[in-house]
Amino acid sequence: MTYLAHVINMICFYALLGTSLNLAVGYGGLLSLCQAAFYGFGAYATALIMMRSGYSLFQALPLAMVLTMAFAFIAGTLLTRLRGDSFVLATLAVQLIVSSVLYNWTDVTHGPYGVSLPRVISVADTALDVPEGYAIVTITLTTVTLLMVWRIVNSPFGRSLRAVRDDERSASALGLQADRFRLTAFAASGGLAAIPGSLYLGYTTYIDPTSFHLSESIVILTVVILGGAGSFWGPMIGALIVVLAPEGLRFLPLSSAATANLRQILYGCLLIGLMRYRRQGVIGEYDFE
Repeated sequence: MTYLAHVINMICFYALLGTSLNLAVGYGGLLSLCQAAFYGFGAYATALIMMRSGYSLFQALPLAMVLTMAFAFIAGTLLTRLRGDSFVLATLAVQLIVSSVLYNWTDVTHGPYGVSLPRVISVADTALDVPEGYAIVTITLTTVTLLMVWRIVNSPFGRSLRAVRDDERSASALGLQADRFRLTAFAASGGLAAIPGSLYLGYTTYIDPTSFHLSESIVILTVVILGGAGSFWGPMIGALIVVLAPEGLRFLPLSSAATANLRQILYGCLLIGLMRYRRQGVIGEYDFE
């Protein structure tokens, strides 16, 4: 039961991360490689707020979302003016900058030693120190977040964002400001990434920079591409594939280091196969041609 609860927690984390990135990639057409930077920013912001203010995880989470969204808005103000390969490279630069800051700003982030929470997360005086209990919280917040995103993508804003993605010139002729819609989607995508960041912090009670490296951004992008960019259900399917596919490696007589490397190779093979035969993913509505 504990193992199943752990898998459920991980699926929820990646479903949230994929959904947040899908808002920028699938609906906004912004191929971003810095989602792990926002994921890490949200996790560290939550940890620092909790340690310095005494707030609980669920009190710190909204503040972390606002701070992460503000950071994404500032970055997006510069990035969303770019197009194509220039935008991708710029987001890669943001990811590398954030990773470097997490490693080297030791006075705040404790560098490679990471940050530990001083206490176990609890709800109504009930400690959530086992995966089964935490899974209830994770599923609840995941459901609430997905409902919120559903409202966004099916609102006039969501329809306008898809119009800008599909034909920016025609959308501009209809009076839609493409840069404004892209910036809003990018900032919202960053803010939503703080939710799984906070949940991951509460689940592990410890974070360090290795959890938010470029490789994690690639895994999050894999979730979106596998499930299908531009589809509401795509990230959920992608999260199931990304979490469950490598689980079979646990039963092979391999070291943990070899298993981690094989996991990356497996993701790479899946991406190559999809780019070759089905660029829009399993149920996607948008491809990257």
